[in-house]
Amino acid sequence: MKTEPYPLALRGLLLVSLGAIAVLGLGLVIGGALQPLPLADPGPVVRFGQPVTKLILNLSMATAVGSLVLSSFAANDSERSRLQPVASWAAAIWLFAAAANFVFTYLSASGSEVSYGSQFSEGLWLFATQIELGTLLGFNLGFAFLLSLSTIAFGGRRMTAVNAAIAIAGLYPLAESGHASSDAGHALAVNSLLMHLIGISVWVGGLIALYAVFRAGRERTEVLVSRYSTLALVAFIAVGASGLTSGFIRLYSPEDIFSPYGQLLIGKVVLLVLLGSFGARYRLGALSKISASPAGFWRLVAAELFIMGSAIGLGTALATTALPQNPNEFVPPTPAELLTGDPLPPELTPSAWVTVWDIDILWLSIALGAIALYLYGVMRLRARGDSWPIARTLSWVSGMLVLIYVTNGAPNAYQEFMFSTHMVGHMILSMMVPVLLVPGAPVTLLSRAQAARKDGSWGLREWVLWAVHTPYAWFISHPLFAGLNFALSLVMFYYTPLFRWSTEEHLGHQWMLVHFLITGYLFVQALIGVDPQPHRPGYPLKLILLIGTMAFHAFFGLSLMNEKSLLLADWFGSMGRTWGDDPLTDQAVGGAFAWGVGELPTIVITTIVVWQWSRSDDRERRRLDRASDRSGNKDLEDYNAMLENLSKTRDSR
Repeated sequence: MKTEPYPLALRGLLLVSLGAIAVLGLGLVIGGALQPLPLADPGPVVRFGQPVTKLILNLSMATAVGSLVLSSFAANDSERSRLQPVASWAAAIWLFAAAANFVFTYLSASGSEVSYGSQFSEGLWLFATQIELGTLLGFNLGFAFLLSLSTIAFGGRRMTAVNAAIAIAGLYPLAESGHASSDAGHALAVNSLLMHLIGISVWVGGLIALYAVFRAGRERTEVLVSRYSTLALVAFIAVGASGLTSGFIRLYSPEDIFSPYGQLLIGKVVLLVLLGSFGARYRLGALSKISASPAGFWRLVAAELFIMGSAIGLGTALATTALPQNPNEFVPPTPAELLTGDPLPPELTPSAWVTVWDIDILWLSIALGAIALYLYGVMRLRARGDSWPIARTLSWVSGMLVLIYVTNGAPNAYQEFMFSTHMVGHMILSMMVPVLLVPGAPVTLLSRAQAARKDGSWGLREWVLWAVHTPYAWFISHPLFAGLNFALSLVMFYYTPLFRWSTEEHLGHQWMLVHFLITGYLFVQALIGVDPQPHRPGYPLKLILLIGTMAFHAFFGLSLMNEKSLLLADWFGSMGRTWGDDPLTDQAVGGAFAWGVGELPTIVITTIVVWQWSRSDDRERRRLDRASDRSGNKDLEDYNAMLENLSKTRDSR
């Protein structure tokens, strides 16, 4: 008789919670979070209640995200139906925990007490609408509400993936809050924390879901545990890289390692290493012994859940612990720091384009992960004796390396301070990177290297092939739409509030990177793509699109070069730079980059299109020649006979 999945999920949550609570209390004592505040102390209920509700919030979010991701990428229909109640219950707990955390955070920030008067409700409303921290927590609460409704109403495969996306999106407001919201290096801090939250949620929540479902039914345990271990490996790398980055950027001197924050951080590193040893146990032997000794395997899982809970409890205590004092905290900020939160970089010299870097751990991880997956696919093909053109591999790797440079090198370091470097990064991102990535044919490689699943579940191969064949993909990949979208996005972006949003807000900047990368990829794919696509425009149409694009880029670049007013004058005109061109001249330089840097890839694409056209004509001519040879030149004889008949008819008249 099988046990229902949700009681077992609660049992898994209990194991995690025991470890979390045990370590949370110790962490709060070490960090001093339970000590009364010297000013506006909210009382012991709030001081203890806030980290507890935060802990419940973290655990419920992890369970929701992990169960939905496991359902989307590992489970078949039957297993997904058993995971559905786990996700629904986790979303409901998330909703109530988010509401409680919102109230406790308001009480802690304001130093007020709970009351039933209008003053309390007005203050709560002001906190939600006017204070950034309250607004972010409100968005987290809103995502929890939406997820609760969606997990109850929808349980299909595609909606499960949508629910997973909603759950992951709900983590972003928390990444924008907390310590990251006030740090220098805001972008690095937020992206690091976001990676950390996603990784720990997939890792911990996936294991809770696995424990719930496959303690209830063991017939496919080995398959699902193997798939989970792959997800957990990726999550472990993400958690390790982002956690260390997020933690150590807040240590300003070696002595800070001995501060309460530093001690808790070291403890978290130790637990991370310990959890990594559990993952190694899975890979090195535990997976092969599940059938022989299921009880021993699940005891291993239970121990891992307890340690995971300890790590989450320590992380919760870490989030409520005061940071080490920044030695520059009381130094008057420069205009650039007031606007961006970061100091002005050194003068942009020719060597600075190579030597100055501003690491973005999220995009660095994405690019390196894409390279690793691509090379893994190539190795799988060659292991079974299939070939893959080396030129495609070099093209893909080169494109990802250029993407790393754009998002981590000088274009990223200077793009907030100078319009010209912003434009350089934009042009490379939308033009040069896609020109290198598209010939890599990643969809073709994935479909050949990854075997199709036969058990009713969907992996990366199935999801990607489904996505590229949706009506939406059919529409946005149409050459005419892709061309118009590529060209008009320049005007729609730079001459609308989108430009300000992408410049001043972290989320807007990330949207800009994603939008222009995808827009450029779709345009280049429509012209020179190797991967299967629903539209195959003729070569004359391709050249017309290219000529139109070149003309539009030239017009856009010239308009910026001749612009008499400064775009975002209160931003680029207020940086206080003492080096480089003045802001208006710098904007004109950016227009020149938009023209020049944008035209170079277009010329490359034009060359490739003409070359492909020539090869296509050669192939058609050889096909006709072979057909003629097979028929004994009958088509030529028929053609000559037709001409002779026409001549006789004309002579008879």
